[in-house]
Amino acid sequence: MSISLATSADPISAPKSHRDFLGAVAVLRALTESDFESVNREILTHMQSSVGLIPDLAGHLVNAGGKRIRPMLTLAAAHVFDYEGVDHVKLAAAVELIHGATLLHDDVVDESSLRRGAKTANVIWGNKESVLVGDYLFSRAFELMVAAGDLRVLQILSRASGIIAEGEVLQLATQKNIETTFEQYLDVVNAKTAALFASAAQSGALIGNCNEQQEDAMRCFARNFGIAYQLVDDALDYVGFEESLGKTVGDDFREGKMTLPIVYAVARSKPDEKAFWQRTISDGKQEPEDFETARAFMERDDAIVDTIACAKRHAEKSLNDISKVPANKYSSALAEMVETSVSRAS
Repeated sequence: MSISLATSADPISAPKSHRDFLGAVAVLRALTESDFESVNREILTHMQSSVGLIPDLAGHLVNAGGKRIRPMLTLAAAHVFDYEGVDHVKLAAAVELIHGATLLHDDVVDESSLRRGAKTANVIWGNKESVLVGDYLFSRAFELMVAAGDLRVLQILSRASGIIAEGEVLQLATQKNIETTFEQYLDVVNAKTAALFASAAQSGALIGNCNEQQEDAMRCFARNFGIAYQLVDDALDYVGFEESLGKTVGDDFREGKMTLPIVYAVARSKPDEKAFWQRTISDGKQEPEDFETARAFMERDDAIVDTIACAKRHAEKSLNDISKVPANKYSSALAEMVETSVSRAS
């Protein structure tokens, strides 16, 4: 089994002013390329099992691609502090296995049929199989954390796993609930997305022997980046393109997810429009034209514009945080990734 981590021929040499988000990701991936080869080996090793379904199903998820942002955060964070050991590879692989496990569980909970343009594992193999293989990946991730031999890192990543699970439950509580507030939405994003971003970077910094202030800066940097990244993703579900999203535009609307564009749109709707949101989101009774109607309301009431503005505020906080750590090619690449991430919806 092979895992694709293709990059452009020489992404680092491309003029910075000409790079978009994917170009910025390619730069960071190129900087950590040798580490990623080792991360892939760790992932492949820890996906193996005498039960054939496990490597088949897990391999389908891993080979579906993705930007690998979370393990890159771990690798780059370690290099920001000139780390020269090998434990950052184990931690990056653990982070990716945790992420993979959560994706398998998410697709079952959300009843998703596509991820990154391919059929989800639950569609191919079934819900029970996906949940159990997700559990297996979690257990293998913990083995890697233990192998790294740092109790504090184990505490950070294990806590993040619990927070992610809490976020999934919290999202269930807000799903289809048009009374969901901005604060409740942000709690979901903090738990489901930002927690793993934060712990990934914090773990890398810790084994790099950073000081307490630098550790906190890396954690906050990645947390705010994770929030900004998710906010833009939520906006793109209404204004993006399927080939770049890797999923069908409008999936969040059809699933009744209370993302920030919906939260804003419902809060700003006129009294006679509440029935529309009640029918389409709370009751899940949608007509083919409802998605365009929802987008029209969002455009009128600046729901998308303000979602992106919120993302930019968190990106600015993230950039302020990364300025507190050593300035080198790794911290520069991390900053560029944040800067370009919020331009995806422009």
